[in-house]
Amino acid sequence: MRFPTGYIICAAIGFGLLGAAKGLDEGLIAITVNLPSFVREYGLDASDLSAAAKANRLSNITSMVHLGSLPAAFLAFLLSDFIGPLWTMRQLCLLWIIGAIIVITSVGNYSQLIGGRFIMGLGMGQAGIIGPIYLAEVAPTAWRGLLVGIYASSEYIGILIGYFAGYGASLHLSDYSDQQWIIPQSCQIMLAGVLLLFSVGCVESPRYLCKANRTDQAARALGRLRRLPSDSPSIVEEVREIQRQAAAVQSKEGRRSLQLLEPWKLLFGQAANRYRLLFLLSAQLLSQWSGTNAITTYAPKFFSLLGVTGQSEKLLKTAIFGAVKLAAALICAIFFIDQIGRKRSLMSGITLQLLALLYIAIFLTVTSSLSVDTHSGAAHRAAIAAIASIYVTGIGYAFGWNSVQYLINAEMLPSSVRTLGTSILMCIHYANRFALTKAVPTMMLADALQPKGTFWFFFVVAFLGFLWGMFLLPETSRKNLEETSEMIR
Repeated sequence: MRFPTGYIICAAIGFGLLGAAKGLDEGLIAITVNLPSFVREYGLDASDLSAAAKANRLSNITSMVHLGSLPAAFLAFLLSDFIGPLWTMRQLCLLWIIGAIIVITSVGNYSQLIGGRFIMGLGMGQAGIIGPIYLAEVAPTAWRGLLVGIYASSEYIGILIGYFAGYGASLHLSDYSDQQWIIPQSCQIMLAGVLLLFSVGCVESPRYLCKANRTDQAARALGRLRRLPSDSPSIVEEVREIQRQAAAVQSKEGRRSLQLLEPWKLLFGQAANRYRLLFLLSAQLLSQWSGTNAITTYAPKFFSLLGVTGQSEKLLKTAIFGAVKLAAALICAIFFIDQIGRKRSLMSGITLQLLALLYIAIFLTVTSSLSVDTHSGAAHRAAIAAIASIYVTGIGYAFGWNSVQYLINAEMLPSSVRTLGTSILMCIHYANRFALTKAVPTMMLADALQPKGTFWFFFVVAFLGFLWGMFLLPETSRKNLEETSEMIR
């Protein structure tokens, strides 16, 4: 495996760290909604609100970025075909920055806070489409799993930064100053600026350039990515293969070029593409409702359920949770996803998730039924094991679903429908994250599923994901994109 070019390194940082956008927001908002200054400023503990009303206000704030991400998924599809993935990435960073500025200047205005987080979602939501697709399209075959894995892993870099920024603010800034939550939120602006800077060192996707009939530019871009002359045999052959797949798809439709509506016809008009879309849709549903993303967003509350007391201690354990997930994701991206394959990585991760979720569900069922004091004897040791199981759910998700759900979207859809299909899938992804973030506070209420029922629900979904991976997922490692898109028909 040759050492990557500077263009690949810039792509790995500029597009790879786009995944940190979503993670940073999750980490920051998980801590922010527990900071005394924010709770007081936006009335999250107002005495005139019922428990259901408080849960609704909390979920509105935490989930609004996911709601903004829904139209963002289709915005990314339109823009990436019109101006290309590279310039689409730059405009999403600008939207992200504008939304963050609106949020940190809201000074107690609930409507402005919600509006700013929606605009942040319009920017950040595009990252889930542009990041994995661009990385899959520019990467050499041997590097594809690693580069897309960097995107998936970078979500945990964002979570880690967000958790520790909020934790540091809780320790060193006054509970009576709005700077306690504003300063951590400013990390969003800094990260978006860094990604914009690295985009200067990236080249446009050769596959986009081929689809736009800019073959000479595609060859030059590919030559820069591979550190080879644009007229070298391997570059000429790769460009010819990209053109061949595009031409084959176009000839089936009797067209010479893809128009705006053509990807829709290809995606929904061809039985093989419809099956691929449904297959990938099932992966999104199973990954999102297996519970780990909900644990990430509401980590302090879950640690409190397991007997962790004290604001600082809850926030510290939450920050450590982010560090554990990041380490697991990086290990998977570097050592497993390409070496042992997608299927084995997924099955290993889901197995860890299942064991951890089962233990937490049993622990909560027993303690709630018997009114056990978690600070006494064996119950305290069992609670410590439950806290450790929270970390194991993060490790399992990082090894499994977190990497695979993005990678297979880019690998299994043909280039002619890759952007549209990924946009639809990420729209469903964000819709599920919005629904999950909105639903969990209500699911945890005493007159609903309660904490024990919530974790049993997560366990059942994770088990269905295990069966899906075991019997339906093909192995796509060590194959080029033109081959992997033919594996599901």
